[in-house]
Amino acid sequence: MNIQKMMQQAQVMQDKMQEMQEKLGEIEVEGVSGGGMVKVVMTCKGDVRSIVIDPSIVDADEKEVLEDLIKAALNDAKAKGDQTMADETQKVMGDMGLPAGMKMPF
Repeated sequence: MNIQKMMQQAQVMQDKMQEMQEKLGEIEVEGVSGGGMVKVVMTCKGDVRSIVIDPSIVDADEKEVLEDLIKAALNDAKAKGDQTMADETQKVMGDMGLPAGMKMPF
């Protein structure tokens, strides 16, 4: 394989990775906790789009519980975003004929 062809393939890969990153910035996932009492919507890149708290749990005496529920919902959404990013990366690599699990230089 000649160096020019390798450089072209690297550029194509870089362009596809950039395109995937932009796409993932728009894909939204929802995290929930407390049986649906707290919901968080964020992008796969971790940008929180909205938080919805069931009014029945907003009580001054429940501040710590509310904080824990919000943290759990954020972590749930982040984990789903991370998994979507991993799945999309594998899909792009497969489309390019690269082996699964190959470490990328960027």
